[in-house]
Amino acid sequence: MIEQFINFVIRPPRADYNPDQYLWEKEFSLAGRTYQRQDLEASIDYLFHRGYTLKCSHYLPSPFPEDTSLPCVVYCHGNSGCRADANEAAVILLPSNITVFTLDFSGSGLSDGDYVSLGWHEKDDLKIVVSHLRSNKQISRIGLWGRSMGAVTSLLYGAEDPSIAGMVLDSAFSNLYNLMMELVDVYKIRLPKFTVKMDVQYMRRVIEKKAKFDIMKLNCVLVAPKTFIPVLFGHASDDKFIQPHHSDLISESYAGDKNIIKFDGDHNSSRPQFFYDSVSIFFYNVLRPPQVSIAEKLEKYYDLGDLKLGSGVDESVLYEILSSLRYAPTDAASSSSAFPTISETNSVTELLSEAAPLADAEPLFEEDTRDKNDEAANVQGKLNGQIEDCCSYTSSTRESWGRCSSLGGSDQESFADLSADDKHSQSIL
Repeated sequence: MIEQFINFVIRPPRADYNPDQYLWEKEFSLAGRTYQRQDLEASIDYLFHRGYTLKCSHYLPSPFPEDTSLPCVVYCHGNSGCRADANEAAVILLPSNITVFTLDFSGSGLSDGDYVSLGWHEKDDLKIVVSHLRSNKQISRIGLWGRSMGAVTSLLYGAEDPSIAGMVLDSAFSNLYNLMMELVDVYKIRLPKFTVKMDVQYMRRVIEKKAKFDIMKLNCVLVAPKTFIPVLFGHASDDKFIQPHHSDLISESYAGDKNIIKFDGDHNSSRPQFFYDSVSIFFYNVLRPPQVSIAEKLEKYYDLGDLKLGSGVDESVLYEILSSLRYAPTDAASSSSAFPTISETNSVTELLSEAAPLADAEPLFEEDTRDKNDEAANVQGKLNGQIEDCCSYTSSTRESWGRCSSLGGSDQESFADLSADDKHSQSIL
């Protein structure tokens, strides 16, 4: 029983996948623009850490804009997750001129390593990735987006690197020891009270020996008062796995600018559209991606033929005329990936086909012709429209694994096994 609980913490079910089927293609089209996936593998020296090789992917525009640099968001998956969890982030952020980098942490997915550490060692993996991005002159500001273990990883790393521009932390736990005790109660794992302290000390020693970290030291509340990076917290109100008060505790002690959003759902459920809208606006504000002019947007989303937008053409009038046509290009989002049949999941192909094209072709950010007081409201309106048009899907790639972003499994599945075994081991405990 105790051994199972230890494995539940440091060796949860591991995502085994084919990148060519579960990730975006090497080249793909989204909202009328072309992007590429660059894979970084074992042959790249700077991705070695603790003797392990990290499998990474970077989603970029193709071709990359000349004479400019773009910001990047590093997506950090949960403890049973993998790079495929970042598919949604790519759909949401790429149209905003924000590149997306994602990795399999050591002990996860296709990367080397036998155990996960729920953020303790993963923050060092993240440090290697950020160092690589810093060396790339095409990348400007860097943001972090983490879910569950990935959120804890982001916070632990952010406390050490104040140059990070902003963080989105979805379902972070405040204290690993307290979380473990809560899970024992929530899932009614029978541990006699007089042996709990001894059991915890035994688990602590075993985990420290196997995974090389101390569960008693993994405490986000201790680092939050020393972290000043702007942050957006998110948490599902019906999350029974990592309960919402964990994000509340971190937020209360957090030193930097912060906001917290609660939404319907549980630990593994797809996030609602308004949360993605908020994430998109947040990263635009902190990363400041280069703006795309009205003329450039029109030429991307409409076939203007021989018409050239010279100095005598009022772009705003032409924009309004073309927007009223509600022309929807058929190649707004396309991919040819074939996805294996897995219950309650959408493939990359289906994800693209469900995403509505940019029918109104509204530019994300218009040129600054308004008063500065109206700028924030204008940006929010444009982003809301963009996200609603481009990313209106209901399924999540993380559901491919059933527990890709959960702390060890779906709320019912992992602990169902523990509870079942518990019935056979009550007399022993």
